[in-house]
Amino acid sequence: MELEDLKKGQVLLIDKPLEWTSFDVVNKIRYAILKKHGIKKFKVGHAGTLDPLATGLLIICVGKATKKIDTYQGMDKEYTGIITLGATTPSYDMETGIDNTFPVEHITPQMIEETAQSFIGKQWQTPPIFSAIKKNGKKMYEHARKGEQVEMEKRPIEIKEFEITEVKMPDVHFRVKVSKGTYIRSLAYDFGKKLNTGAYLSALRRTKIGDFNVKDAMTHTKWIEDYV
Repeated sequence: MELEDLKKGQVLLIDKPLEWTSFDVVNKIRYAILKKHGIKKFKVGHAGTLDPLATGLLIICVGKATKKIDTYQGMDKEYTGIITLGATTPSYDMETGIDNTFPVEHITPQMIEETAQSFIGKQWQTPPIFSAIKKNGKKMYEHARKGEQVEMEKRPIEIKEFEITEVKMPDVHFRVKVSKGTYIRSLAYDFGKKLNTGAYLSALRRTKIGDFNVKDAMTHTKWIEDYV
């Protein structure tokens, strides 16, 4: 792709791989553009972070398209994933090890279904302490990794759809559509609490951002090969 076309602005739909950060993908694409065109600076950014243990749709904006990042960040998002019942982790996902276990024998498929439906609507959610939210000039996960206790402030969110797609105890497979700022890890943790057990997020894939679909995305490696 010509440098002028990139400067005018391009919106890339990238399928982020497991264990990569969103910034890893941004930096890889930026480096490829800089190297290809022999330049030292170029604007590249993403419109909504995905955790390293999540895969799926990442919107990457290059050139003048970076001005639209806030618009894309404000769009509803859809995810599929797995909530594992009967245990908790400090990070609410598999980044950290299990710290507590809980019984699950009392849980029925009907309880799981009813609990999912109870989350639909506007509400206040407490983000996980293992997050990139900043407090006192530091990211929350920096406090968490040092064992520092910092109170997390609740945020307004909306769960628009919450569908249980399969139950294979202790794993609950789901699809969810949420507003900007929703942490699916916190949803998993709160899901466990409502079922009087523990829970953590064991798999997550972002499938949609607004009308953008991961089905139309490619890997960053493929984009670099084809367009840079």
